[in-house]
Amino acid sequence: MTAGETIILDRPAINRALTRIAHEILEKNKGTEDVVLVGVRRGGDYLARCLRNRIREIEGVEIPLGSIDITMYRDDLGSRGKLPIGKTDILFPLDDKRIVLVDDVLFTGRTIRAAMDALIDLGRPRCIQLAVLIDRGHRELPIRADFVGRNVPTARSEDVLVQFDDQLTPEEVRLAKP
Repeated sequence: MTAGETIILDRPAINRALTRIAHEILEKNKGTEDVVLVGVRRGGDYLARCLRNRIREIEGVEIPLGSIDITMYRDDLGSRGKLPIGKTDILFPLDDKRIVLVDDVLFTGRTIRAAMDALIDLGRPRCIQLAVLIDRGHRELPIRADFVGRNVPTARSEDVLVQFDDQLTPEEVRLAKP
């Protein structure tokens, strides 16, 4: 950790937030029927796996889990140059499912818009709900999370970094100031 960084959430706090989000998902959807988790690649997919494990512990049911790569749906491809394209891994139909889209940090909303576009191209879900570990504000699009681990007001110049260990388990969340 550098001098300009502050730990926002440590591992126990992340675990509590994920457990709370799992309970909220179950409450809102009245159980697990037709619920699937889809994580946005590189962060959201790891958190989606953690949420699936929590839901299994709570309900004794393993719900479908997938991950989605949004590279080709980004609205800044022209200005970013070549980006590596990842793999979308959804091995179940999305039609009439309650999709819980999972990401690590919600900022402008553009990543989530791209993820929703990608999901709609793959099927027609009953609904798409959004779960994020951190909501840092500064929305540029009318997107709001249904399930939030923690709201962290930030300056636009600051970064929120979610660190994962070697087993891809969330370890800590840091706020980096310029």
